[in-house]
Amino acid sequence: MKLFVLTALTMIAFAANSVLNRMGLDKAGMDPLHFGTIRLFAGALTLAVLALILRRGLQIRGPGRVLSVLSLIIYIYGFSIAYVMLDAGLGALILFGMVQVTMFAGAVLNREAIPPLRWLGAGVAFAGLVWLLWPREEVSVPLFHASMMVLAGVGWGVYSLVGRKATDALQATAANFLLAAPIGLGLGFLRPAVSDISQFTTEGVALAILSGAITSGLGYALWYSLIPALGAGRAAVAQLSVPVIAIAGGAVFLAEWPDLRFVIAALIVLGGVGLSLRAK
Repeated sequence: MKLFVLTALTMIAFAANSVLNRMGLDKAGMDPLHFGTIRLFAGALTLAVLALILRRGLQIRGPGRVLSVLSLIIYIYGFSIAYVMLDAGLGALILFGMVQVTMFAGAVLNREAIPPLRWLGAGVAFAGLVWLLWPREEVSVPLFHASMMVLAGVGWGVYSLVGRKATDALQATAANFLLAAPIGLGLGFLRPAVSDISQFTTEGVALAILSGAITSGLGYALWYSLIPALGAGRAAVAQLSVPVIAIAGGAVFLAEWPDLRFVIAALIVLGGVGLSLRAK
């Protein structure tokens, strides 16, 4: 029961990132590189302080550190750029659809035992998501921004797989953010317009800090602590609930109200997740 509750809280944090990013870029008018960089630094500062208080120090080295940092950067900036145009729910579907593919591929390559019930649950959940956000005549998906979200999904899938090797979730996540933040700042100089401080908005900065410090920094540290118990297969399927939560958040905070299609698909997705998490 404890594992289920903590996993649910983490999925809510992941969905909140989609809503916060969408609000920061669409409503507050922030530049995606600005938003991603502030998000990284806010997460790094929060996690560093917690590590110093709770662990009496920071441990930068660790297994898979380079790959973790690179995949985190790919995820953060692909995510931000994609949400310039994508709706919160559609972006979350593309992201976690790719996460599922990446993590199930990792589980298969590592010869992790995946019970039939978990395969069935994954299939049911993914089918519900595909049906929910299958392109219709009135829906146009920007190819470039969708591609950025695909890239972000692969980055997050790799980041989650590498996280299984972490012996201390807080230390590992703090190190990843601390190393990724200055690299992200350097990437910003590749676009001269990003140096224009007039593009910062109070609301956008506040949303980026909230996303970085709470729903990203603390959420990812909790995620790293849960992955060893979940395994790659269950971790992948659990994340399929995020788009449903993100659409609900979009309805409340972005006035994107769901229809009957959403309600039915949400039940299918959550049912699939439940089947997968029950598999031994």
